[in-house]
Amino acid sequence: MSQIATTKKTSSIKRRKLIGQTSAYVILGVLSFIWIMALIWMIIQSFAGPEGSYQNGHLFPTSYSLHWYNELFTNTSYPYWRWFLNTLVIALICMVLSTFFTISMAYVMSRFRFKSRKRLQSIGMILGMFPGFMSMAAIYYIFKSVGMAGNVEVWKKLVALILVYSGSAGLGYYVSKGFFDTVSRSLDEAARIDGATNSQVFFKVILPLSKPIIVYTALMSFLSPWGDFIFSSYLLGTQTEGWTVAVGLYTLVNDHNITNYYNMFMAGAVLIAVPITILFLCLQRYFVEGITGGAVKG
Repeated sequence: MSQIATTKKTSSIKRRKLIGQTSAYVILGVLSFIWIMALIWMIIQSFAGPEGSYQNGHLFPTSYSLHWYNELFTNTSYPYWRWFLNTLVIALICMVLSTFFTISMAYVMSRFRFKSRKRLQSIGMILGMFPGFMSMAAIYYIFKSVGMAGNVEVWKKLVALILVYSGSAGLGYYVSKGFFDTVSRSLDEAARIDGATNSQVFFKVILPLSKPIIVYTALMSFLSPWGDFIFSSYLLGTQTEGWTVAVGLYTLVNDHNITNYYNMFMAGAVLIAVPITILFLCLQRYFVEGITGGAVKG
């Protein structure tokens, strides 16, 4: 009887596990289908002919061309190429600065023991729980008081935006710290026995072994300013030539009748996704290694 009961129990557990896995796969499949169809729809609409599709009430474009891509780069009222360049420059500079700050912070927290270390980690974790936009008003008036916001030159506003994105990057060190925790401390000790300083250990021993987490951190640091709308719209003001792509495309369909700029908006959205897609495809292996390596320890 005990064997029969055990067999039934095992069969019931397997059945519940199978049902749970099947349900999860179905839900993930449906979500993936919705996401892919939205992406395909955006691409199709971006290649609509000059007559568009939204304004004619058609589900799909009646003709296809590169008209709206050409319109993006020839429309003088909405200089998309300038928005794209602004966004690219900001994202690249922030990627370098934020990656350096994050990796340095993570290495210090992982390798060194000093007074109030645990307290600093707790404070950093608590601060990281608050959304950044809560500080927008304070940040704006701080930059305005030093002449980097308000009615000033465009380049000063862009510098202020770079400072905003990269200034708090160190608080996101947790994943990187988890990666450094997995790197053997014997490497540090061996280098110090040979006379290496702390900076030499970091730059010449640890960093060459940390390519996955560096790539992961760089991609995350690039993505944040690349797609941000809240801070950029708050700091950049109304000077069209100083906008980022997110602000420009939003204004494109918000200040005017959407039927006139619907397909142009879609073309801009497709172009803004191209650099991220290329980066991710080229660095996917390191990206996955960085996530899994940083998830081993906290």
